Amino acid sequence: MLSLLSSVVIAQAAAPAPLVGQQYLIQPQEIRTLPGELNKVKVFNSNSPEVIQTEGILLSTFPGSRMRFPNAHLQQTLEGRFDLFTHHIARPQAKGRMLYQGVIVYNPGDRLVRLRVLQAATYLTNPDAPFINLPSILEDRWGRFFSGPGSRLMGEILRGYNDPHFPTQIVIPPGQSRMLFGLPIPNSSARSTFMRLDSSGPVYMANLAMYGKPGASGRATKTANARSVRNRQTAFREPTLEEWQQMLLGGGLVYPRDIPPTPLDDPTVVKTIYGRVAGVSVGSEWVATLVDPGASYLSIPPRGKAFSYPLSTVNRGTHGTQQIQSAPMLVRYPDTAFLAHGNYAVHYNLTLPLVNKTEQPQTVTVSLQTPIKQDEYSDRLFFREPPQGQVFFRGPVRVEYKDDRGLTTRRYFHIIQRQGQQGQPIITLNLQPGEEREVNIDLLYPPDATPPQVLTVRSMDGYYIPPRNGALPR
Repeated sequence: MLSLLSSVVIAQAAAPAPLVGQQYLIQPQEIRTLPGELNKVKVFNSNSPEVIQTEGILLSTFPGSRMRFPNAHLQQTLEGRFDLFTHHIARPQAKGRMLYQGVIVYNPGDRLVRLRVLQAATYLTNPDAPFINLPSILEDRWGRFFSGPGSRLMGEILRGYNDPHFPTQIVIPPGQSRMLFGLPIPNSSARSTFMRLDSSGPVYMANLAMYGKPGASGRATKTANARSVRNRQTAFREPTLEEWQQMLLGGGLVYPRDIPPTPLDDPTVVKTIYGRVAGVSVGSEWVATLVDPGASYLSIPPRGKAFSYPLSTVNRGTHGTQQIQSAPMLVRYPDTAFLAHGNYAVHYNLTLPLVNKTEQPQTVTVSLQTPIKQDEYSDRLFFREPPQGQVFFRGPVRVEYKDDRGLTTRRYFHIIQRQGQQGQPIITLNLQPGEEREVNIDLLYPPDATPPQVLTVRSMDGYYIPPRNGALPR
């Protein structure tokens, strides 16, 4: 791998300020700003506090005027196309009690509102999607590989899966509320949920946490481990709509809170704390075609060279591009993230119309990589060998292209990368002189990932010669 990347051990003095005093591998190459921008679709974005220990309000866009705790409500309507993303872990202080997560929707207008559920899925850590050790890259044609609920959730949404247990729509009369869903989160488990929604009129929405109520549940609980949950919960039931409404009116924010973020523009801050998100962010998708300036194609780099496009960049982590891709927050709680750092569940849809402008056949690879986060250099990437520390990316990537036989191919990969990992090629293409081949990369940025990553295009030092039997690398 190192010979292919022409990496060398850097001297400590060559490292950017956050990396001084440690040794890394340096890869000299061009870092380019990612074209395009986030769309304007709003996202009901609930990830703080990540760990739920008590009952209360996780996120409410209701007005606070008639509420017992006005500071728990952000007064922001949602209308038309918008998304919902929630990710929380239950560690209840009341032992032996099941915590439920409930999302309630209210119609403040004088006309009936139809809230359509265009796509939805939800998963628990156990037993739906436990964190397991997987290889760094696995081809995953059938969606069998995942590690953690965020990894599985993003894979299912990417493949177009729609959980049939969710309603296709809910009808909300004027001045009334309805439950979008109420789901259990077993102790020490995480639940990740994503929904694409469309509302015919303005609505308010709240994400609440409540203990199960005394009395056996009268209906099945929607979850992949419904039977085991019910067996442990025979003395308790899911809260009713009226009980959720009481929580909304009289409840305060869930405590304890997460660590507040540090100011984004304070130069005296030594260690940046980005914080977790609780509010309405703006931007659900980043669609872009990556091309040369003023052209309709993307020239592959010279043989042995590479260029990269950073993904999900954050302040103080742009790889020298100064482009912050984090979605802005329309409304937020004061002790939560200023921006939707990490862009959890944001869909990156990137098209690369690759063309070989040289006079020689070229072998080109496309890779996802997780270099060390830095903000100073746009002409090099920093890696570790071997990669160290926690996993920084854990999720699916879809790639579509014409292979060397001219056949349109769609492939799915599950990728796991640690901090500083160079990554293996997702695809390898042989391009003849003047040949153009379009590659499409799709991913929904997975929860539990740590930004940024980069998408790297590299021309290999040599040309791949297929075996005599005609077999070609896919």
